Amino acid sequence: MVSRKLTKSIAAGVAAIAIAGGSYGIVSATSSGSSAAASSGTAGSGGAAGGPGSGGGGSNARSGPAAGGTSGTASSVSTSGFTLTTAAGQKVTVHEASATTYQRGTSAASASAVTTGEPVLVLGTTSGTTITATQVIVQPTDSGSATSSAAKVVPFQRGAPATSKQVGQIPANYTEGSGTIVSGTAANKATEAALAAYPGGVVDRVVKLSNGEYEVHYIGVNWPHHIFVNQDFKVLGAD
Repeated sequence: MVSRKLTKSIAAGVAAIAIAGGSYGIVSATSSGSSAAASSGTAGSGGAAGGPGSGGGGSNARSGPAAGGTSGTASSVSTSGFTLTTAAGQKVTVHEASATTYQRGTSAASASAVTTGEPVLVLGTTSGTTITATQVIVQPTDSGSATSSAAKVVPFQRGAPATSKQVGQIPANYTEGSGTIVSGTAANKATEAALAAYPGGVVDRVVKLSNGEYEVHYIGVNWPHHIFVNQDFKVLGAD
């Protein structure tokens, strides 16, 4: 009798170990699967970081605000910023900060230089049609007279199809979504060049291409969407 009870106890113990081992295997497999799914999800998120219209994944995937700017006429001036209207009628909100610098033409100025009706160029961090300014330049009133001859933008109209055309030179082998987003002096110079040639839109990022030239990404208008600037910051073309 004792021997039989001992045999049953040993059998029960073995079964418990087997069940525990099986449960551990299930937990391990589940955890492993969850980790793999999490890793896959992370990679997917990275690939889609730019969101709709980002031009694909990679280093050109826009995951947040980037260097850019716009130009237009200042209005609704306050102590924290102002709004402006571009030549194509796009409304832009400009936030100023303690580090924002100001110029009137080529001379240093203060925030008080920005008044209603003044033509301004704004450089900074762009998020949609909101810009946190790093530099605000009050421009001479006749500064735009020589720029409109290059090519005029097609203003944005809700429901209207985007205009599709090419002007000037597009870099050979250019693929939308290629390149690396840049900031700093290069982004500022490329932005200024693009805005001088095609006033009216908002630059929301500047991309350096493999050949050393720049693609300036333009929003707030129906055309152009990409403005190409060479290494000397001269506009080559647009599409």
